[in-house]
Amino acid sequence: MKEDFLHYVWQYQYFLKDNLRTTAGEEIVVRTPGLYNRSDAGPDFSNARILLGDTEWVGSVELHLLTSDWQRHRHQQDAKYNQVVLHVVWEEDESVQREEGTLMPTLELKGRVDLSLQAQYQELLWSQEEIPCAAQVPRVDSIYKSAMMEKTLLERLQLKADLVQERLTQTRQDWESTVYQTMAAGFGFKINQQGFSQLTQVLPLSLINRYRHVPKQLEALVFGQAGLLVSLEEQVAYLQELEKEHQYLTQKHSLSAPLPQSAWNYLRLRPANFPAIRVGQWLAVLQAHHHLWADLVACDNLEDYFTYFRQSPPAYWQEHYAPGRTSAQLYQRIGDDSIQGLLINVVAPLLVAYSRLQGNDGYQEKAVTLLERLVKEQNKITRIYTGLGFPHTCAADSQALLGLYQNYCAPKKCLHCSIGHRLLKQNLSPA
Repeated sequence: MKEDFLHYVWQYQYFLKDNLRTTAGEEIVVRTPGLYNRSDAGPDFSNARILLGDTEWVGSVELHLLTSDWQRHRHQQDAKYNQVVLHVVWEEDESVQREEGTLMPTLELKGRVDLSLQAQYQELLWSQEEIPCAAQVPRVDSIYKSAMMEKTLLERLQLKADLVQERLTQTRQDWESTVYQTMAAGFGFKINQQGFSQLTQVLPLSLINRYRHVPKQLEALVFGQAGLLVSLEEQVAYLQELEKEHQYLTQKHSLSAPLPQSAWNYLRLRPANFPAIRVGQWLAVLQAHHHLWADLVACDNLEDYFTYFRQSPPAYWQEHYAPGRTSAQLYQRIGDDSIQGLLINVVAPLLVAYSRLQGNDGYQEKAVTLLERLVKEQNKITRIYTGLGFPHTCAADSQALLGLYQNYCAPKKCLHCSIGHRLLKQNLSPA
């Protein structure tokens, strides 16, 4: 058994309350169980109202499997636990005293919890299925699935927005630079996110803005700082010309050293995803939009968003997938599938983060609407949920299902999931 199960039992009061007493024999009446604390700091529940004998106490409730866990977790040394008015445990193995020496009122739940609830919890916990409740979830009404998906979609967006918030702190609240860095990481997709992030550190946005209308110098700056002006074969005249320009600009602006070639990953990448191709596509977007965020937030429909990113890179990089490497295929613009990835992983999180910054829920709603208009993602996880009857019609559903899997099903946090909660409640023995 885990403490999570005790938290669940206490939060929903799923235990027998007949002749409820502390282990010392004092009568207990639970007026309110308190507010569940999801952080790791402080007691498990706060603002509980507990009647002990004739006295009502308002304070915190702490839960453990054994009373001795109080000492083991060193709560006696933490002032936050002085506010605990009731210690709820599965089993008492020793008495616990408060800091001033008085006995801590303790409620033992062993023998008071419905056996069917325990059995159902253990079944979920021990399940070997990818989705622990897979065999039972068809019995859950679709309204609970939809409600949980709404929750996991917003949670996933908020987690991604947290990364944007971290960049905003690093840029000292410079929103445009934050957008610049976030968009760069997005163009790296999974394999080269770090390389793109490093590139923004050696190439400030101020220089991008300064040379936006001087294409050759902007190209020299971006590819030079990316360390991509060295041919993999022989020296190429065009690259030598760009490198000469890059050296001039490096001295003029005292630029940091360019990235080493080791900053970029090529393993298992198709040429269309090679760093030089992605850098060229990113450069094209930077060149097309003097105000990265203003132009992006002005988009009203999907075509606007796709047009924002559909920009042609410099001619050389349309014909070469790497320095000095000619391709029979032209890489004129970024593909629609890649744009969808940017909209999901860059634009939507930026909108949610901006919503926080402005205190305006409209931008978060715009992010959700955007995801609802994008086609659904197909992968192993979404296919499993689709087979279990979960709705999956758009990218918003895809993101919700991925959030459900990563944050609830995979770590088996069934007790925090409305679907798991419903299944457990359905299996409670009749009172």
